[in-house]
Amino acid sequence: MDSRRKDRREARLKQEIERYRASNPKITEQFSNLKRKLVDLSAQEWESIPEIGDYSLRNKKKKKRFESFVQVPDTLLEKAWQEQEHVTALDPKNRAAGGAETPWAQTPGYLTDLKSMKITSDAEISDIKKARLLLKSVTKTNPKHPPGWIAAARLEEVAGKLQIARQLIQRGCEECPTNEDVWLEACRLASPDEAKAVIAGASKLETSDLNKSRVLRKARLESYDQAKKVLSKAKEKLPKEPAIWIMAAKLEEANGNTESVNKVIKRSIKTLQREGLGIDREAWLKEAEAAERARSMMTCQAIVKNTIGIGVDDEDRKRTWVADAEECKKRGSIETARAIYAHALSVFVSKKSIWLKAAQLEKSQGTKESLYILLSKARTCNQHAEVLWLMSAKETWLAGDVPAARDILQEASASLPDSEEIWLAAFKLEFENNEPERARILLSKARGRGGTERVWMKSAIVERELGNVDEERKLLEEGLKLFPSFFKLWLMLGQMEDWLGHGAKAKEAYENALKHCPSCIPLWLSLANLEEKINGLSKLRAVLTMARKKNPATPELWLAAVRAELRHGNKKEADALLAKGITGVPNKWCFVGCSYRDGATSPTKVNRARSWLNRAVTLAPDIGDFWALYYKSKLQHGNADAQKDVLQRCVAAEPKHGERWQAITKAVENSHLSIERLLKKALVALGQDENPNSADP
Repeated sequence: MDSRRKDRREARLKQEIERYRASNPKITEQFSNLKRKLVDLSAQEWESIPEIGDYSLRNKKKKKRFESFVQVPDTLLEKAWQEQEHVTALDPKNRAAGGAETPWAQTPGYLTDLKSMKITSDAEISDIKKARLLLKSVTKTNPKHPPGWIAAARLEEVAGKLQIARQLIQRGCEECPTNEDVWLEACRLASPDEAKAVIAGASKLETSDLNKSRVLRKARLESYDQAKKVLSKAKEKLPKEPAIWIMAAKLEEANGNTESVNKVIKRSIKTLQREGLGIDREAWLKEAEAAERARSMMTCQAIVKNTIGIGVDDEDRKRTWVADAEECKKRGSIETARAIYAHALSVFVSKKSIWLKAAQLEKSQGTKESLYILLSKARTCNQHAEVLWLMSAKETWLAGDVPAARDILQEASASLPDSEEIWLAAFKLEFENNEPERARILLSKARGRGGTERVWMKSAIVERELGNVDEERKLLEEGLKLFPSFFKLWLMLGQMEDWLGHGAKAKEAYENALKHCPSCIPLWLSLANLEEKINGLSKLRAVLTMARKKNPATPELWLAAVRAELRHGNKKEADALLAKGITGVPNKWCFVGCSYRDGATSPTKVNRARSWLNRAVTLAPDIGDFWALYYKSKLQHGNADAQKDVLQRCVAAEPKHGERWQAITKAVENSHLSIERLLKKALVALGQDENPNSADP
């Protein structure tokens, strides 16, 4: 087979080689046509062709050896040391001028002529020239080598060329911006005023805030007045340097000149724009965060106020500013985020979403006082924002000030007299604080204003709390006439009759309810439980079968059937129903509780069960049963920190649904318990389900 394919393979290889050579010809092939034309050249044309140089490797090596560098001669360094050691006296003219040949009073400025350091011999001049050439070659061939720039600057300093030395070291700072020795040399060679600007420039290159503050602190070791003069000169020398302006703002803040801080930042933005420097809002926001870390809060706020809107379109401001604040919050820059929200609220006064975001920031990172002040402003600016009134009342209540929360809700009802949410919040405040008479009055007024089904339901709950059965039944029946499709009223009526021992009336209530609400699963489950209690398992199976036909792919109905079989000892039937339900039901979360509690999960699969429970509480945090099972797993197989974390997450989620959870929370004796206590009661209920004959765990 290989021999038969050999001819094809060689032909294909030959074609590929020819195609490659056609696209990549050799140099000899490229110039073959020109070479053929050389036969037509005359002798004179041949003579006029220029000679090329000798570029052989041998000559290249010799040239490289010739250009090798040597160190600065010791005689030059020795002479420089001797001059610094011995030539210290000034002539009378220089002494009168303070060390400069041109007196300062006649020519304002610094040292302009250093004739006290003189080159006294031709040998020294020759050495300086050689060293200058060598160092020039070093800085040119390797500009990123800091010692080369330092040596070149010091050579010019020794030669009396101080200005050239400063220029050289400045170039060294530009080429080696991260080298500390170059910056220190630049500070040493600079004049006193220019040294401050050099330090400011060096501070910008520090990545560490601590190092940056150390560098800038060197420029602040002056009195307030002197520091202002230094910074003023620095701004004149470097008008495009933002760090100088920010330092000036911090100086004003440190000396209590709060009104000047915003003026300095505002003037800096105008000056920088006038100088043609673009304002990078992202960079300025980082400067604001740096100011916050340096505890310069007013400078931080001023930077945000004057730069947050630069380069942002009007239609994008709200979204962009909220995103900026949230990013700052994630990075821990709380004051910067607070300043962004404050500016956003000054522009968008009526935007409830921004007020709520700012309130969440204060709730998580601020104090009770700061949250109260913010919500007070929010209510004042948005008299008709229902959610702000409710949040303000709730947070005040949680802070323990019930009278203040009551006053807030009274103000809210005056501003929003038709708001049912305000009425229900006022009812909840009174009901939860054991003021049932106040709650009854509020609900009575709400019903008189044409309250919805929720008002009637809350009214019945209050009467149940007070033990007024007849009044509760009356309210439920009146409410059902107005709202026959509201299943909770039917459910409360059936439960009331069941608790009173009126099984026939309870069954009638559930059957009438299902005529109006055939897809209500709690009603089907309540009827099934009632039938099991009155007529046994067979009637319960019939009810659940009918419920599954009318409500296919409903996991709660399958779960109820599985549990019913388990209660009656029918393990095989329960396993069959569980397998069939998991296969046919897309949402399997409710089966987690059944499998974990009823033994379908073995001890070797604890981690897998815990993972499922974590996913369950993440995807459905409103289901209290999931939280109870998850907390139980942590108590059995977790440490104290894990248990505390689950408890805190459950309290924050405030679950309201779940089969066992609602049975516990709806009980009259549990109506005023906290989430933590309700969760522990749910654990007791789980223990009783697992072992009905055992004592409470």
